Amino acid sequence: MPREVAIVAFAQAPTVRRSDQLSEVELLMPVLHDVLGQVGLRAGEIGFTCSGSSDYLAGRAFSFTMALDGVGAWPPISESHVEMDGAWALYEAWVALLTGQADTALVYAYGKSSPGSVRDVLTRQLDPYYVAPLWPDSVSLAALQAQALIDAGHTDERELAGIAARSRTAAEANPSAQLVGSAPPDVLLAEEYVVQPLRRHDCPPVGDGAAAVVLAAGDTALDLCPRPAWIHGIDHRVEAHSLGVRDLTDSPSTRLAAEHAGLFEAPVDTAELHAPFTSQEVVLRRALGLDEEVAVNPSGGALAANPVMAAGLIRLGEAAAAVHRGESQRAVAHATSGPCLQQNLVAVLEAR
Repeated sequence: MPREVAIVAFAQAPTVRRSDQLSEVELLMPVLHDVLGQVGLRAGEIGFTCSGSSDYLAGRAFSFTMALDGVGAWPPISESHVEMDGAWALYEAWVALLTGQADTALVYAYGKSSPGSVRDVLTRQLDPYYVAPLWPDSVSLAALQAQALIDAGHTDERELAGIAARSRTAAEANPSAQLVGSAPPDVLLAEEYVVQPLRRHDCPPVGDGAAAVVLAAGDTALDLCPRPAWIHGIDHRVEAHSLGVRDLTDSPSTRLAAEHAGLFEAPVDTAELHAPFTSQEVVLRRALGLDEEVAVNPSGGALAANPVMAAGLIRLGEAAAAVHRGESQRAVAHATSGPCLQQNLVAVLEAR
């Protein structure tokens, strides 16, 4: 039988609009101390460490090596990094534990979007030959996807306003959220467009934040956490790079990842979806087959706090925390990267 791996601890920094006074290390250190303190371990006692971040946000090459000062790289540690959302760093750590390379893993991610224009920075993800030279920003591309959904009859602007209101109202119970509370949908619909058909409430806030989780395998997980969030399955898939050959109203990669993660084997009660734009929640709910009985983004989701490169890891952490607290028996967590849900990761977490 393969080893069983669980998320045994989760911590995050409050997401803020600007953190000019803090370096990445200073942003990370309280989070790392918090998550390790929950399981009573020191960094040197962790078997494997993996991080996720982006040099494009930091504006310098190999910026993640400086962030290691927050972990403590002496005595030498087994460490890796992905230029990706921290959810993909968690995937790498899960593989390391699954194959017996370690019994515990520390996964962390951070992002400071405030120093520059994140809408422009994210254009560097685009096809460099045909799309990037046009400089379509992330909000404009999301608006194309939202309009395609509306034209196909899958949603309308009122439903999108309802998603925003529900998410940010739920965030009132989340002390780490950046935006909390919302006006009713009718009031939101009176606002001006940012890029039609998206208004400000349809878009994620720009903010700085960090998050970390601890993974453990087998009996070690039971020793460290009274109610581990066991990873039943996890998988990630990618859509075609060219937006012109994709159906923006659907997400086959999310559906395929969910199938391989075992989502459709049994019902879930909680879903933490990485949907930075309201229209993307519509796509994800359809791809994952989520009905009205499932609590979607009870933390507020990325509409309440969206630190780039950490928001996906936060979705896994929030889903795991719901299992830890006994509020969920079986949860699905989703992370995305790239324009219009290009890359998608799905994990199923369970209490045993």
